[in-house]
Amino acid sequence: MESEADTRFMLDLADRHAVILGVVGWTDLKAKDAAKAVARLAAHPKLKGLRPMLQGLADDAWITDPALDEAVAAMIATDLALDALVFPRHLPHLVTFAERQPDLRIVIDHGAKPDIAHGKFTEWRAAMADLASLPNVSCKLSGLLTEAGDQKREAVRPYAETILGLFGARGVIWGSDWPVIRLASDYRSWFDQCRDIVPNDHHAAVFGANAQSFYRLNG
Repeated sequence: MESEADTRFMLDLADRHAVILGVVGWTDLKAKDAAKAVARLAAHPKLKGLRPMLQGLADDAWITDPALDEAVAAMIATDLALDALVFPRHLPHLVTFAERQPDLRIVIDHGAKPDIAHGKFTEWRAAMADLASLPNVSCKLSGLLTEAGDQKREAVRPYAETILGLFGARGVIWGSDWPVIRLASDYRSWFDQCRDIVPNDHHAAVFGANAQSFYRLNG
């Protein structure tokens, strides 16, 4: 949610439940006091990143605005990551941003939500390849099944395999997208589907180690 109150709620849960190793929250990165807000939230040891809700913003190029620079500098100084919740149309702008901020760890949520339902692939793959070439960008293997629409679950495979091929074993983080996954399947089925797609020798990295490294998780 686009709310610091929601972020505080999740951090409170993390304080009370040791199983929660990290939280990705939100603050207005273009606010006048954004840098101070980032530093204030980052003072909590379990805040690991911030996620501007790019997919819902009217301006597809929002992420390229220099007005973000002070907030991003504060994120880098406090070792926070940025989750990029985007659609394919945002990817060229994300490339521009990621190239300008090489010290910021960025992860693309849900593989950028490719339009699997309509078989759109070529432009999405080209833009993802540009991002995969940047050392500060990773990608989540998540959310794809809910983009498949009426297509069968097998339609996800070429997109998932493309993500794995472009970002490699050390650049892909599996995610459940729970509870949204319930719109298309369930946690266990999605997990098993991905375990079948990801090569066995990449399981340890994709299903755990990469998330621990990227988000600086302990425990």
